[in-house]
Amino acid sequence: MDTKTPLGIADGFSAKRAAEIVGISYRQLDYWAREGLLGPSVAQAEGSGSRRRYSYGDLLELRVVKRLRDAGISLKKIRSVFQYIRHELELEVAAARLVIDGSNVYYVRSDEELINVLAKGQGVLNVLPLLNVKREVDGKIVELFPETAPQSEHARAEDTAADAEQADAADSSDADLRKAVGES
Repeated sequence: MDTKTPLGIADGFSAKRAAEIVGISYRQLDYWAREGLLGPSVAQAEGSGSRRRYSYGDLLELRVVKRLRDAGISLKKIRSVFQYIRHELELEVAAARLVIDGSNVYYVRSDEELINVLAKGQGVLNVLPLLNVKREVDGKIVELFPETAPQSEHARAEDTAADAEQADAADSSDADLRKAVGES
């Protein structure tokens, strides 16, 4: 993921602007920086009068923190998630695909594998793709019983059209019958 600002702002963002962009309060941003969760990478506040400056990449990570907090994940767990993703998986945090289940956070390694980040990779879940189950069963039935093979798409479309015509005819007959009986 490209963590360079798309707007060409090279000197970073003030803490006030960073908080505004990410959608958190200045107080939250300040707390996260003081706690060492996520500080500015462009310029640290060093004494009176100096200002923190956040990079675009910092903003992306701050937004990840906000999303995890909104999902109910504690700051302690978020710190663990960030450490695991950065150091064990060697990924940028904002580029990771995460799944949250209650208080667990999983990294989506592939469409078939989830890694429990908070268990430091000890819990690996395999995702069972069920999308093709019907197709697999239908294929096996056709293979074993070729005489039961489904009709072609064209034949099915003709049957569907014929069924629709029959339904229309039945509706028309019902309307004629009601008219003859005097119902409306």
